[in-house]
Amino acid sequence: LAMMRRVVVTGLGTVNPLGNTVEEFWSGLMEGRSGIDLVASFDTSCFDAKIAGEVKGFEASDYLDRKEARRMDRFVHFAVAASRMALADAGLEIGPEIADQVGVLIGSGIGGLKTFEDQTQVLLERGPGRVSPSFIPMMILNMPSGHVSILTGARGPNLSVATACATGNHAIGEAMRIVQHGDADVMICGGTEAAVTRTALAGFGNLKALSTRNDDPQAASRPFDRERDGFVVGEGAGILVIEELEFARARGAKVYAELVGYGMSGDAHHMVAPCPDGSGAARSMRNALRDARVQPTDVGYINAHGTSTHEGDLAETRAVKAVFGEFAPRVPVSSTKSMTGHLLGAAGGIETIATVLAIARHALPPTINLRNPDEELDLDYVPLTSRPCDARVALTNSFGFGGQNATLVVKALEL
Repeated sequence: LAMMRRVVVTGLGTVNPLGNTVEEFWSGLMEGRSGIDLVASFDTSCFDAKIAGEVKGFEASDYLDRKEARRMDRFVHFAVAASRMALADAGLEIGPEIADQVGVLIGSGIGGLKTFEDQTQVLLERGPGRVSPSFIPMMILNMPSGHVSILTGARGPNLSVATACATGNHAIGEAMRIVQHGDADVMICGGTEAAVTRTALAGFGNLKALSTRNDDPQAASRPFDRERDGFVVGEGAGILVIEELEFARARGAKVYAELVGYGMSGDAHHMVAPCPDGSGAARSMRNALRDARVQPTDVGYINAHGTSTHEGDLAETRAVKAVFGEFAPRVPVSSTKSMTGHLLGAAGGIETIATVLAIARHALPPTINLRNPDEELDLDYVPLTSRPCDARVALTNSFGFGGQNATLVVKALEL
């Protein structure tokens, strides 16, 4: 095999329930703060689950012309905002001389769900002639990548992926491959989601997937806890700027960490439930470690998928034990979803940012609300409070409906 080009992370941007900047997000994680509350954007009186991780105080007009913003769904607003932040953080101006070498790969699990709901109502109440001509381009999944390209001038590879809750990791992993193979020098990549809507809350709720701890929203997302009762829907975007190492060094970019591994697998088991033994998740982690050429004993942190569902947390714990063996109890494993809720297609985006910062800032985000350990869930889940760490290699997992699994490996840069 020819030596693959090396890929580094140079820019980060996020909008999520803990804050509308990377610094707000990180300080929220370090404080062990919850971004979950009663839903404020619509009336939930007839819903079983009345809580969500909503983005607060976000103004699309801070990042977009107001007229343009009206022709985009909220999931596109989040992606544009986070992409602009990540590019500013990377100090990257996309001029004509590099535009062809800068690509965009932003995924979403569900896309413009609010637009779909609103326009379906218009159709049913007022007839087809009143449906917005912008309906389709507002709703479809590839529009975050399209709009970010149009607004920034990035003319390189432009695509999107949708693998439910594994979307963010798949998007970053595929973007990493694009840079490794030389099809671009820079990729703007990650995930975005705005699914705190009536149909999502009803659909996930009727699937019995959501927490109904409405009387204590901040404690509702409790991954690995014996009293976990489902996930909490979150919204937002997590976007990274990744670059070929020499390209980044030539322009004097700061580097957070190196992306060194990407693994995938399919459960081939069930539409919404993971393999109970965690074998699909284990294959994904093994593939990522092999791709990264690192041993399980090199790993100093795992950012878990950790959704707070009964089956999911159990299967992931079994997977970690299968991959790490006797070393498993010594690897810190935490779920930031305890604080943000589950951002679905954007989860991998914000969790990769958390993993990159854990390496770059030598600190591990905690799993909050973990007060009642489950007998079989006996790993080191970094309960309740953040802690210092000297990990040089970290994994982040994302597993989606349909049995689609993706794992990324992040490493401190060594020249």
